[in-house]
Amino acid sequence: MHPDEEHMKAALALAERGIGETWPNPSVGCVVVKDGRVLGRGWTGVGGRPHAETQALAAAGAAARGSTVYVTLEPCAHFGQTPPCTEALIAAGVSRVVIGAADPDPRVNGQGVAQLRRAGIEVAEGILQSQAEAVAAGFLMRLRTGRPLVTLKLASTLDGQIATGAGESRWITSEAARRAAHALRGRHDAVLVGAGTVVADDPELTCRLPHFRQRPIVRVVADSHLRIPLTTRIFASAAEIPTWLWVAEGADPLRLRAVAELGVKLMHLPLASHGVDLQEGLRALAKEGITSVLVEGGAQIAAAFLKQKLVDRLVWFHAPAVMGGDGWPAVEALGFDRLEEMPRFVRQSVQVCGPDIMSEFSVH
Repeated sequence: MHPDEEHMKAALALAERGIGETWPNPSVGCVVVKDGRVLGRGWTGVGGRPHAETQALAAAGAAARGSTVYVTLEPCAHFGQTPPCTEALIAAGVSRVVIGAADPDPRVNGQGVAQLRRAGIEVAEGILQSQAEAVAAGFLMRLRTGRPLVTLKLASTLDGQIATGAGESRWITSEAARRAAHALRGRHDAVLVGAGTVVADDPELTCRLPHFRQRPIVRVVADSHLRIPLTTRIFASAAEIPTWLWVAEGADPLRLRAVAELGVKLMHLPLASHGVDLQEGLRALAKEGITSVLVEGGAQIAAAFLKQKLVDRLVWFHAPAVMGGDGWPAVEALGFDRLEEMPRFVRQSVQVCGPDIMSEFSVH
């Protein structure tokens, strides 16, 4: 492997540590190298600061002069809450900067590279670009489309059932699969469910893996007509854990006030055919800085996201069991008559979780 690729791979591994905790900023990794020795490493801090480059340069100190810096995303070139990373790199006297992916943010978008080159720094671009873009996928999706990256997570029997006809569902999958599901949740900025899931299961919607993440995951519930009881666990902890509610415009003002007093953030959305407008909801999340959302169901909201082609990634946990047609399906009817209308995906990976299988897919 070429040294540039080797060090960029290390920077990407650092960037992956911050996924889910750095929004609205991307999670970036940075490595400072001179004469084959790694002098400093860094990745984006919780909440998006400090930036990876400043952490890595601080670790390298004065030895950074004349070094090569590997960074997974084009360094920022604008003043925000912190000075531009390009200025830090120039002030440190580095000789070369190797970049994984370009930053399409209009405040950067080539300007970072241009500033470095004007300062006499050699710049190499596109090293392990596809891997770098995969790490920054949510951030890139938000900038390019105005909505977060959406992952739909489903857990079912082999024949796609999530509960018996009587509604019993705990637990279809194993403890190992549930740990993997919590890890998946912990790598997203937000988790989203429908009101029916909250009413039926009263979930906490937190990542319950010790020390997995520092920043609480944002909990989003689509509840157009405010039918969730105020006594649910998600409302009980809303003052400590960010809890956002998608509600229909014109909802009951007294009910809205009661929910808001619990610490819930209300997002007023237009109504669509089956609840609030999902696309408007995703745009509202993007405006708040959310870059990735894990949709955890139930069957109605899963179908709605699939029908509207709003699913970018699909993660399906299958338990080795068959329930039969009298169970509850993981996805409600999609209303398609022809095979060509079906949402199709490309399998990316398969992982064994105890007795269960976790399959990951990307959109076709």
